[in-house]
Amino acid sequence: MMNLNVKPVHFKMGEYINNGYTFLKNNFGDIFVAFLLCFVMSIIPFCGLLGIGNFFRYCRGLRKGEKVSSGDIFNFNNFMPYFIMQLIMLGIMVLIYVPMFIFMPIMADGGDPSAGFGIFYMLYLLFVYVVIFVILVKAFYMTALISLGGVTDVKTAWKMSVIMGKGNGLSIFLFFVIIGILGYLGILACGIGLLFTIPFVYTAQYFALEDGMQQIEYDEIKEIGSKNEF
Repeated sequence: MMNLNVKPVHFKMGEYINNGYTFLKNNFGDIFVAFLLCFVMSIIPFCGLLGIGNFFRYCRGLRKGEKVSSGDIFNFNNFMPYFIMQLIMLGIMVLIYVPMFIFMPIMADGGDPSAGFGIFYMLYLLFVYVVIFVILVKAFYMTALISLGGVTDVKTAWKMSVIMGKGNGLSIFLFFVIIGILGYLGILACGIGLLFTIPFVYTAQYFALEDGMQQIEYDEIKEIGSKNEF
């Protein structure tokens, strides 16, 4: 586990997007193969987040010039933290969507639901979307903390991620929106563009997470040197 000094990070959205694009352009072949294997991992039950975490670790090694293999995507060392994390997410989704099972029969009943019910239903959908985005924003750094920082306790990773993202909620949300739009622009190129734009979504996210980890990494040697300057 890295020696971490958790604190709110400075979120540099433009830098992450630019670096993600450049990194992908310069290493397209390697990253594309790793991305395809990451997609294969997502097909395996409860291995989707594990594959993404391994992809970020692969990007770190590739960027540092280390000897890495795309087969590293199938590393299962961090399976349990991600398994627990996905079980928790699944439980939250079930709780959020339980009322949907009540609303759907009413909406499909062919009757004429009251205007009040329709308004309530729309407000509930808005609430669902807000909750999902809040969770995504607060959990933004959890994947990096597990795969790049070596934090294996999910509760600890959640608390650390919340602290790291403090004050950056809007920036992280806009980051999701922008890379999402850029990622799906490939559809306009008859789908071929997706071969480049979807991997870009992950490389841009990697740089955001890597920078966050670097900002909270505690380097004892640097700290001693900093104190000696005064």
